[in-house]
Amino acid sequence: MATDERPIGFWLKLVDQLVDDQFGASFEEHGVTRRQWQMMNLLTDGPASEKQLTDGLKPFFPVVESGTSVELIEELRESGWVALEAGEYQLTDLGRRSLENLRGAVERIREQLTENVSDDEYTALVAVLQRMATNLGWDETQDKPVSP
Repeated sequence: MATDERPIGFWLKLVDQLVDDQFGASFEEHGVTRRQWQMMNLLTDGPASEKQLTDGLKPFFPVVESGTSVELIEELRESGWVALEAGEYQLTDLGRRSLENLRGAVERIREQLTENVSDDEYTALVAVLQRMATNLGWDETQDKPVSP
């Protein structure tokens, strides 16, 4: 490993921030947050309770993120994208159409991110990052690092 290159931590944090910035700007144009987009994706599998939505989002968002799941899902209800029936949230027809529009924006960002990266390079990168995470204590069955 060359010592005059920036370390992996620099690149991981930089790419993570750039991805967050791109998704954040795109979602803001559509009037939702990244967390709300994830909620809507979870609802494509069918109706879900607030607890199921919160639990489903844990791997993607830290606990410290502002706004509770209830506040965020209620904003989607106010927009007419989600309905609450019998204690479970579900996408409305408007929500499904809006989610399709968001998917197009997400796909454009993903294409931009992987431009000039071959399928083999991408697969190798993901495999190496997964091994590194495991080396540092990540447990795939728990989706979080194991406490030392």
